[in-house]
Amino acid sequence: MNIHEHQAKELLRKFGAPVPNGIVVYNLQELKDASKKIKTSKIVLKAQIHAGGRGKAGGVKVVNNFDELKEEARELFGKVLVTHQTGPQGREVKRLYLEDASEIAKEFYLSCLVDRASSKIAFISSAEGGMDIEEVASKTPKKILTTRLNISDKVSDNDILNILKPYNLKESALNDGKKIIQALYQALIKTDANLIEVNPLILTKDNKVICLDAKINFDDNALFRHPEILEYRDLNEEDPMEIEASKYDLAYIKLDGEIGCMVNGAGLAMATMDIINLYGSEPANFLDVGGGASKEKVSAAFKIILSDKNVKGILINIFGGIMKCDVIAEGVIAAAKETELNIPLVVRLAGTNFEKGKEILNNSGLTIIPADDLNDAAKKIVEAIK
Repeated sequence: MNIHEHQAKELLRKFGAPVPNGIVVYNLQELKDASKKIKTSKIVLKAQIHAGGRGKAGGVKVVNNFDELKEEARELFGKVLVTHQTGPQGREVKRLYLEDASEIAKEFYLSCLVDRASSKIAFISSAEGGMDIEEVASKTPKKILTTRLNISDKVSDNDILNILKPYNLKESALNDGKKIIQALYQALIKTDANLIEVNPLILTKDNKVICLDAKINFDDNALFRHPEILEYRDLNEEDPMEIEASKYDLAYIKLDGEIGCMVNGAGLAMATMDIINLYGSEPANFLDVGGGASKEKVSAAFKIILSDKNVKGILINIFGGIMKCDVIAEGVIAAAKETELNIPLVVRLAGTNFEKGKEILNNSGLTIIPADDLNDAAKKIVEAIK
């Protein structure tokens, strides 16, 4: 789960990280009172969407007075920002963040994340911060330092000094940096975050180190332990089909292809997507119905796939263990009849009650293409949509 910049800064502030003073607004009527809480002569106005690259897309403005603020806010509210992270469809701006302007001397990059390859916590630091950090990573990777840590109560002094080494901080600024490293580490561990990114981390002209921007991503599987984090969720920033899938505890991710997939098990789902690609098409989604889905859950999954207008055919690939193939068959038939299915459907069933499941499908009166194995299923659905 992602959250907005203003929420990330609120969270980091609770863990002791220095962030600029700021306030969020949801409409133009809130601007006047909000602007009075800004302590600097200039105001930074930031569009709040779940994507980076807002500055390049015109989503960050510096204004000198309230009239300019109101004019820029009117332009941003409702605007669709297209960045390298949103895709061509962009994201609509529905909230703005007003913030104290900072006198920037230097910009750095800092992030803290779960490094699954090493089973450690990794800090990534670079003296080349700002909007083009991706270019730095691709063209001059030696300018980026990675420090991997074993999980413990806090970050050791030696590790902190190593993380901060690219910044070449002195005296009080070095103490600010130490405080920020500990704050990010504690925030990551105690909130079950996957990633905390500060870009840029800045050194101000009065020698203060401040988190000028912040992005945090959380492990969805741990949200049950953090109801206070779940309150940050903004459904306006999520795909409607993914929201609907979450109501039925379905693992669903929308993709850009044309073949809808319903599979049980993440590994089998990935293999199914790969073999669709091998036969010359693209999957429209990742959808794992889980190991013990009910008829209602299967029916809901089927309807979610069909709600994607790009879907030209559906491949159902079920290996029954705890999941029973006859239950899958009943759910598919119920959803197909209710939605008046008019696109090709290929079904491959194996495992528990697969013969009973095939019998149910054969007697349904629906035009269903049976498949013997995964290879056969992928080949048939690609041929069917062509």
